[in-house]
Amino acid sequence: MGTSVQQIALEKLRAHPDNPNQQSKVNFARLVRNIEQTGRYEPLIVRPDPKWAGRYQIINGHHRCGALTKLGYDKADCIVWDVNNEQTDVLLATLNRLCGRDDAGIKIRLLKQLTKKTDAPELSKLLPQTMKQIKSLVSLKKPVAPAKIAKDCFARAMVFFLAEEQHQIVERALLEAQRQECGGTKAVRRAAALAKIAEYYLKNFAEEV
Repeated sequence: MGTSVQQIALEKLRAHPDNPNQQSKVNFARLVRNIEQTGRYEPLIVRPDPKWAGRYQIINGHHRCGALTKLGYDKADCIVWDVNNEQTDVLLATLNRLCGRDDAGIKIRLLKQLTKKTDAPELSKLLPQTMKQIKSLVSLKKPVAPAKIAKDCFARAMVFFLAEEQHQIVERALLEAQRQECGGTKAVRRAAALAKIAEYYLKNFAEEV
């Protein structure tokens, strides 16, 4: 597979019909703003179109291509891979999914650095996080552990970033599970409810190792 970047006319690029990756209107708008402000983006991954000579089929970068078109670009930076249909299907199923997870501490530190020069409302137009999420994350402080207290006595933070539909489902599940909890703060009850949901899943649906 080649690794050199080529500039290819947008009119010669065609979206693969089996691309499973979809992007919300909000995140697409953020992508457009990001490219507009920085002038930078990851090169698209394409292959020679098997049906149209001289044209290319997009394997990875469908939304970037759309953003460039919206911004009036004529060409896109691309890397051309000579792959067959089977290899392309595997790439379509994995390129947007084989990703790691953010380290919460490093992510918070990065956001704090960004907010020194750009406020949360402006950052929310460029980043995946909403203004509320950015403000919440940058305000977090690492708790100082009291002396001579066992490490396992401290609560452990878990940070999730959910799409709107996912958020509604999780909130509904937590609300139902919380009704069986009593005592403690709201945070304690929600934590107990989340643990109960996870325990139920492991007991009834997770594969046994």
